[in-house]
Amino acid sequence: MPEQDYMNNVQRLFFKQRLEDERTRILLHIEELKAEINRGEAGGDEADKATREEELRFLFRQIDRESRLLPKIDSALTRIQTGSYGYCIETGDPIGLRRLLLRPTAERSIEAKTTQELREPMYRKKPGGQ
Repeated sequence: MPEQDYMNNVQRLFFKQRLEDERTRILLHIEELKAEINRGEAGGDEADKATREEELRFLFRQIDRESRLLPKIDSALTRIQTGSYGYCIETGDPIGLRRLLLRPTAERSIEAKTTQELREPMYRKKPGGQ
C-alpha cells in the first residue's frame, strides 16, 4: 500500500467505529457484571457461601480487567482525533493495519513493543534460564 494511503479517512473511520463499539460493549458488560454482584444470595451453608465468595472474586476480576481497557480505548480515540493513530508513539513509524486489526489500541509497532518488553523486568529471563 502506498504510504499516503495509510490511515486514510476510511481507515480512521473504521477504527473509530470499532473502538467506539468495543467501548460500548465493555461498559454494558461491566453493568451486567455489577448487576450479578448485586444480585446477592442470602443464607445457605458454608459451602454455598464459599462458592458465592469465589464467584464474586471472579466477577470483580472481570470488572477490573474490562475497566483497564477503557483508558486504552479512550487514548486510541484521542489519537484518531489528533491524527496520530496508527503510528508508533516511540518511533513515529506506521504500526500496520494487520497489528491494528488484532489490537486496535496498539500504541507501538511490533519492533518498539518488543524492545519495551525486553527492557521491562517482568519480561527478562532470570539467571539460570528460568
